[in-house]
Amino acid sequence: MRIAIVSGNDEGPTKLNAFDNALTQAGIGDVNLIKVSSMLAGNAKIEKLPKLKAGAMVNCVLSEVTSDNPGDEITAVIALAIGEKLGCVVETSGINKDNDELIKEAEEMVRYMMEKRNVEIKEMLVEYSTTKVKNIASVVSSVVYLNDDIIEG
Repeated sequence: MRIAIVSGNDEGPTKLNAFDNALTQAGIGDVNLIKVSSMLAGNAKIEKLPKLKAGAMVNCVLSEVTSDNPGDEITAVIALAIGEKLGCVVETSGINKDNDELIKEAEEMVRYMMEKRNVEIKEMLVEYSTTKVKNIASVVSSVVYLNDDIIEG
C-alpha cells in the first residue's frame, strides 16, 4: 500500500470556498475525496503526493475545520502508526486549542489503536495544519491512499 500525507490552509469568501482553497493548497482540491476509516496495510509506504488526475475518486482519511470567527486559531491533525501487520490513522481538530495538546491527543489515540490490535509500531508520523482566521479560513490534513488509477501520467 502506498500513501501520501498532505495538509493545507487558506482563506476564502465563504466557508465552502475556504475549505476548497485549503484542499487545493494541500494538492487534493481537483479530485473527489472519499472518506474512509482509519486502517492501513502493514508496512505501508509513504510517498510524496504525485499529480492526481482531475476528477479522480480518491480514498482518504481527512481532518478538517473551518471558522468564520476572526482571531480563531484552527488546527487539523492527522497521526498515523505503521506496523508490520497493519497500520492505523487518526484525525482530530480544534478551534483555539493548543497545537501540542492536539498532537499529543492524536498520538495517544493511534498508539491505543495499535496496542489494542497487538501490533508493534515501527513508524509514527504526525501532520498538521494551523492558521489564525482573518475572515473565513479552513485547515485540512489528510492521508491519501494512492494507486495507479488516480495518478496523472
